[in-house]
Amino acid sequence: MSAAIPPSERRVSARVGAISESATLAVDAKAKALKAAGRPVIGFGAGEPDFPTPGYIVDAAVEACRNPKYHRYTPAGGLPELKAAIAEKTLRDSGYAVDTSQILVTNGGKQAIYEAFAAILDPGDEVIVPAPYWTTYPESIRLAGGVPVEVVADETTGYRVSVEQLEAARTERTKVVLFVSPSNPTGAVYSEADAEAIGRWAVEHGLWVLTDEIYEHLVYGDARFTSLPAIVPELRDRCIVVNGVAKTYAMTGWRVGWLIGPKDVVKAATNLQSHATSNVSNVAQVAALAAVSGKLDAVAEMRTAFDRRRRTIVRMLNEIDGVLCPEPEGAFYAYPSVKELLGKEIRGRRPATSVELAALILDEAEVAVVPGEAFGTPGYLRLSYALGDDDLVEGVSRLQKLLGEAKA
Repeated sequence: MSAAIPPSERRVSARVGAISESATLAVDAKAKALKAAGRPVIGFGAGEPDFPTPGYIVDAAVEACRNPKYHRYTPAGGLPELKAAIAEKTLRDSGYAVDTSQILVTNGGKQAIYEAFAAILDPGDEVIVPAPYWTTYPESIRLAGGVPVEVVADETTGYRVSVEQLEAARTERTKVVLFVSPSNPTGAVYSEADAEAIGRWAVEHGLWVLTDEIYEHLVYGDARFTSLPAIVPELRDRCIVVNGVAKTYAMTGWRVGWLIGPKDVVKAATNLQSHATSNVSNVAQVAALAAVSGKLDAVAEMRTAFDRRRRTIVRMLNEIDGVLCPEPEGAFYAYPSVKELLGKEIRGRRPATSVELAALILDEAEVAVVPGEAFGTPGYLRLSYALGDDDLVEGVSRLQKLLGEAKA
């Protein structure tokens, strides 16, 4: 055995060194770099609305820049007026009544997720994570000392896990179950009955639930958003809700999210944030205040466009032999299975994994997609349809042409 590396010679800690780069952001960065170099790359990588932030929100931020009140430190947990507005918005949209002491404003949803896990997990605590999952969840759990336990759902169930699957994964070390609806990367939406069943199962076994509601307003057709603590009140003392303005209001770059939970947990997470970042940018908080306090007209317009694109991308993907794409009911992602294409010859190459297939697609079709390995399920691709209609059709047309050449 080789000798242990002395602490003085360890350049990066094992804890941080084990964290992988965000696959979705890496794909997006590569696509943007190639585009800047003059290549006509079409990116389906990042989950980012192509719409500008609504004007009234921008105007509020401009005004905040001129107000000396916002040139100084403010409470680490968030502007009181924003927390009050988030409480009102939560009651309006979810039917869930909360106090401002139950709210922590964070630097985007990612910080909310990490701080939530950090506040409730001890080393070795297990978190049940339905897969396919967003890339950040397992990394945040590990960074907080927890152990992610994956429960996989596939296209045959619409990417929704059952209570039976969750129960099979539960052990004496299980402390938290992650619940995400609508889902990134699949667009899956749980019915109210299925969501309630999962919530009541969690209550029965004394488990915590972290529920990510970031896509609450992006549901289509007959699907309906359901907030777990609203329909299972007994869960509220062990439930943390994560949300933010990024997706609903086309504000990904403004970096404002929040978590809602029991007062003692929120206080602990606030203490953590007070040392990590202090307050979120005041200008961004004022913009978020305008967003959550305003009407949802702009959101409705974006949802109409996403719905149109959703139907287009699903139809076009399903026209490709070897591709199977269930219709997503929420968010703005398609998650087709490409397992039947793996191992087939495409322009002299035989991709054995969805990672290799995604690389081939970028090289040959100049289209950027994210492989399923990033979400815990090899054999799939994630395509965000939060891009212009013309680019969407052109990009999928390139996929049709390239993948249509696959042969045994």
